Amino acid sequence: MSELYRVRLTRQAEKDLARLRSFRDKAVRALLALERDPYKGHILTGSLCGARFLEFSLPGGAYRAAYVVLEEERTCLVFLVGPLEGFYHKAERRMEALRRLGEI
Repeated sequence: MSELYRVRLTRQAEKDLARLRSFRDKAVRALLALERDPYKGHILTGSLCGARFLEFSLPGGAYRAAYVVLEEERTCLVFLVGPLEGFYHKAERRMEALRRLGEI
C-alpha cells in the first residue's frame, strides 16, 4: 500500500469549515478522501492553474474545496471550502495570496 498524503488546511479554509457548523464533519470526511487519492479532484485552469477542486454535496447544495498537491511534501493543501456561488473568484484571491507568501 502506498503512503497516505497529508491533508492540510490554511487558516482561512479552517474558518470556512467552521462556518459549516453541523455539516463540518461531513465536509471533513469528503476532504479526507484526498489522503488516498490526492488527484481525485478536477484540474483548474487559467489563473487557478496548478490547483484542483473536489466536489461534494451537503444538505442545501453542492460544495467545493480548492487545493494544491504538494508532491514533495506528500500534502494536499486545501485553501478554500465553500458553496459554488462565488467560489472561483474567492479561490483566485486566496491562491494569489498563497503564491505571494511563497506557500505554493
